[in-house]
Amino acid sequence: MALKPILNPEDIPHRFAEAWNEYNPDGIADLFYDDADFVNVTGKWWDNKTDIWKAHDFGLRVIFQNSSLEILKVKVKALSDNVAVVHSKLRLSGQTKNKTEKEVGDRETMFIFVAKRQNNGEWLCVSAQNTDIVYGKQTNIRDESGELKSVSYKERIVRVTRDLNEEG
Repeated sequence: MALKPILNPEDIPHRFAEAWNEYNPDGIADLFYDDADFVNVTGKWWDNKTDIWKAHDFGLRVIFQNSSLEILKVKVKALSDNVAVVHSKLRLSGQTKNKTEKEVGDRETMFIFVAKRQNNGEWLCVSAQNTDIVYGKQTNIRDESGELKSVSYKERIVRVTRDLNEEG
């Protein structure tokens, strides 16, 4: 089924979530140019539409087969008439447990799509990155065992910056 043209960049996260919720890797891949880049929450980096499709096909069959994505917020920053950065806050529910986890809760993520308008007026993504939101933390460190964990330095300084994800 052909993707309905995206005529506004703010529709991209909604289309991504729609395809995700239908477990449709074709619908996800169709949001991207052939040479697009995609970086997932663990830093895996794909630099073409085929690999973006393969990664989402695997994920939607194995890791996220009972999941759903919900759009919480979308913000568009136009860089020109033909280029836009789209920030989207999403909630992921229903991720499959792996062999070591007892429970898998909901996650919230920040998705960033860089979109470009084609000559026909349709918008497609040239790049996307998904980052988990870890509330109350500022950075990651490696502990003694080599495991990556999120940490807070806020006990040292009360407030450094305004965080849109931590505002009510």
